Amino acid sequence: MSESEKFVAANIDRFSGFADLYDRYRPKPPAIIVDLLIQLARNSRPDVVDLGSGTGLSSLIWANRAASVIGIEPSRDMRVQAQARAAQARAERVSFVEGLSIATGLSAGCADIVTCSQSLHWMEPGGTFAEVARILRDGGIFAAYDCDWPPTLNVEAESAYQECRVKAAKIEAQHRVSPHVQKWRKSEHLDRIRASGRFRYAREVLVHHVESGGAQRLVGLMLSQGEIAALLKHGLTEDEIGITELREAAHRALGDSIVPWYWSYRIRMAMK
Repeated sequence: MSESEKFVAANIDRFSGFADLYDRYRPKPPAIIVDLLIQLARNSRPDVVDLGSGTGLSSLIWANRAASVIGIEPSRDMRVQAQARAAQARAERVSFVEGLSIATGLSAGCADIVTCSQSLHWMEPGGTFAEVARILRDGGIFAAYDCDWPPTLNVEAESAYQECRVKAAKIEAQHRVSPHVQKWRKSEHLDRIRASGRFRYAREVLVHHVESGGAQRLVGLMLSQGEIAALLKHGLTEDEIGITELREAAHRALGDSIVPWYWSYRIRMAMK
């Protein structure tokens, strides 16, 4: 197996085995993203392709606005969860297929809009941008968007969340749990999009979104992170990783309260 094949396999495996947690606790992207991209694409009923579509959270926001939506997802666990979610929502225009960002299997010029929600940092940039440009129609829009972690909700709870992630990252490195996993800095997405030479009108915009949650959801959000899932699959316990500490700190900070969660999204987008 080549090095590139190893990292692709490792990145896919990182998100296997916890699709239910991912679907239950991750945020749903804000509807304003749909409004913005439709306006820029100048097409009120676009054909949309969602790369790294996961459990369908980012695909189903298009269900009532797009002519068609195809979610590309390499993880079987995630696709099964996405298909169940789409069936429950009776989203007949939304489908999910196995594929990679560098090899979607779709026909050239099939999409008006291509999105990556919380996923571009796991994708090899050069091949991904080439594939996006291939499947986009002229004048089509590519948008990669990510939210800041964690949401803004409570100083003590956020601090505990950040401390848990730092601890988990150190443990993952010490145990060499994921030696072939590879990711790219989100802060460099826009520069890479521009440097690819495949797009024009490349820029970043910020939008905000409000959901709600309490201590249980904050812990669930942590359990939906790839590094936490990898450590648990490796045999480490919640005590060793820091989940127990996070659970206790979140309950001290929030008790049984459900409070607004303020999510900030960074959208890096470009036109073909």
